[in-house]
Amino acid sequence: MPQEAVFSSGVDGMVDSKDLSRAGIGWVGRHLLDLEEKPPEAIQAILRTASCFKEDRDLEWSQILRGKVVCNLFFEDSTRTRTSFSLAARKLGANVVEFTSRGSSMSKGESFVDTARNLEALGADAVVVRHHTPGTPHLLTKHLRASVINAGDGAHEHPTQGLLDILTILEVKKRVDGLKVCLVGDISHSRVARSNIWGLKKLGAQVVVCGPKTLIPPQISHLGVQISHDLDEVIPECDVINILRIQFERQRTGLFPSIREYRHLFCVDARRMALAKPDVLILAPGPINRGVEISPEVADGPNSRILDQVTNGLVVRMAGLYLTMGQPRPTEGSP
Repeated sequence: MPQEAVFSSGVDGMVDSKDLSRAGIGWVGRHLLDLEEKPPEAIQAILRTASCFKEDRDLEWSQILRGKVVCNLFFEDSTRTRTSFSLAARKLGANVVEFTSRGSSMSKGESFVDTARNLEALGADAVVVRHHTPGTPHLLTKHLRASVINAGDGAHEHPTQGLLDILTILEVKKRVDGLKVCLVGDISHSRVARSNIWGLKKLGAQVVVCGPKTLIPPQISHLGVQISHDLDEVIPECDVINILRIQFERQRTGLFPSIREYRHLFCVDARRMALAKPDVLILAPGPINRGVEISPEVADGPNSRILDQVTNGLVVRMAGLYLTMGQPRPTEGSP
């Protein structure tokens, strides 16, 4: 469905910010686990809802989740995601519990699921979980009645990052349908890449993944993406370039000869920007390694919207909390 039909009113193609209730039409479910299983209508609903929160900053949102408790259950380091989920919950009036495994009963042998169930027993209405094991958020939904939001599970998905990237594209390009988006870098280990691919494809974009052969799994072509190992060749065709970080912490062996070689072949710098369309949009989910995946002049240049992505992360997470927690609590035995 063309984006013009989806975002048919309001500023920058988004719905009118005063109609929050209408923005969420199409959302289903009380969890946000991935974009693979979400229909296009649900993805559109969360983007519209996020735009409402962003466009009408003067409205008082602090009563929406008043009395609710959101628990941040993070087992990997995080700055932007954890902070923005905390701020998002507080802006909506919820109480926030910040859990860390260090010093908890998990150090005494308590299981991950039992820890989550105890937090729910203490009043958690939603659990925002980041874990190094793929599928962990899905596991929690089998044991909790609370809403579960995936803040990144291994190399599987990071749905709110994919959504905030798409929201940034919509704000700048006014559409997603028909755009060509290039994801550059460590595709194999990137949960961000997978969420972007699912979300972008469902909204009508063409997606190309580009990087060393050792960092692109051949089976990813089954998701309907183009594969390239030559950035200079594909960059002139692209409307958006999303630059992914080399995830050294997830790699077990050296997958390319050197940082110097990677920078020579895949760093988005001034020379490569000269090959691109003048209005190409540059995105980069943080943290960025300046001088490795992206040069400083590009990261801070006029085509970059890296800080806008951070801003949009807050409203996307507000939308995720609102849509998942705003529905009636299910009874025992309900799906």
